[in-house]
Amino acid sequence: MKKIMPLKGLRVLSLCLNLPGPAALLRCRQMGAHCVKLEPPSGDPMRHYRRAAYDDLHQGIRVLSVDLKTEAGQKTLHQELAKSDVLLTSFRPSALGKLGLDWKKLHRLYPELSQVAIVGAGGARAEEPGHDLTYLAEHDLVTGLDLPATLYSDMGGSLLASEAVLQAVMHQQHHGKGIFLQVALSDAAAWLAAPRRWGLTQTTGAVGGAHAGYRVYPCKDGRVAVAALEPHFAAALCQAAGVANSDMRSMLAPATQKKIAAFLLTQTRRQLDRLALAQDIPLHTLSKQ
Repeated sequence: MKKIMPLKGLRVLSLCLNLPGPAALLRCRQMGAHCVKLEPPSGDPMRHYRRAAYDDLHQGIRVLSVDLKTEAGQKTLHQELAKSDVLLTSFRPSALGKLGLDWKKLHRLYPELSQVAIVGAGGARAEEPGHDLTYLAEHDLVTGLDLPATLYSDMGGSLLASEAVLQAVMHQQHHGKGIFLQVALSDAAAWLAAPRRWGLTQTTGAVGGAHAGYRVYPCKDGRVAVAALEPHFAAALCQAAGVANSDMRSMLAPATQKKIAAFLLTQTRRQLDRLALAQDIPLHTLSKQ
C-alpha cells in the first residue's frame, strides 16, 4: 500500500524534551516532514535514563545542541525558526516567555509560522505541575496501587500534537498565515477516559467485565484475554465451553461467566490458540502474571 506523506516538503522545529513532544515529532517525520530538534547542552533527559527509547524517538531527526539562554543559542534558534513551518514546544507559558517565544512576538516576526504548544493542562491550568500519572488519576484511569501499563497521557498527547500540526498546516494553506494551537496532556487523558465516563469500562459495563465473553481469565498455564463480544463470537465461545445460550442476557449472567472460566482453566495456552483458529474466536493467550 502506498504511504501517504501529507507533511512532505514541510519543516517542523521542536524544542521538546522527554516523551510527548519527541513522539509527536517522530510522527511528523513519519508523515514526511523534515524535522529538526534543538536540545540543551545537557541533552534530553530521555537519552540518559532510557537510551533505547531516545534512539527510537529520534530516528531521522536532525538534533542540534543549543543553549537557548545564550546569544549564540538565540541566533541559532531564530535561524531555524526562519526556515520552519511549525514550531513544536512543551514548556509552560512562563518559560516560553523567558525564552522570547511568546506567540505574539513569534507571530510578528514569522507570520507564516505556526506553533503547537504541548502543556500539562490547558487554559488557566497551563502553569500547574503534573505528569502522565497525575492526569490519568484525574480522569479515573488509575486503579488500586498499580501503575498504568504504559504512559497513556503522553502517547495520547503526542497523537493530538501531531494532529494539531496537520491542522496548523491546513490553516496555513488556506489562510496564508500561522496559527497557535495548544495541546494539553490532561485533555488526552480525558479523551482516553471517555469510555469509562460512559460506563462502558466500569465493572457493570459490557467491556468492563460484566460480559462473560470480554474478560481476562486464568487458563491452565497462564491467562487468556477473550474478546468474544459480537453474537457470532460469543456463540462460538459458548459452544466450545459447553454453554447452552449465548444471547446478551445470558452473557451478562454470572453463571455463564463461571462456566466459561471453568472451561478455560482446563485448557493450556497452546490448546486455546488452536481453538481460536479453528472456531474463529478472538482471544490472545498470556503468560502467568
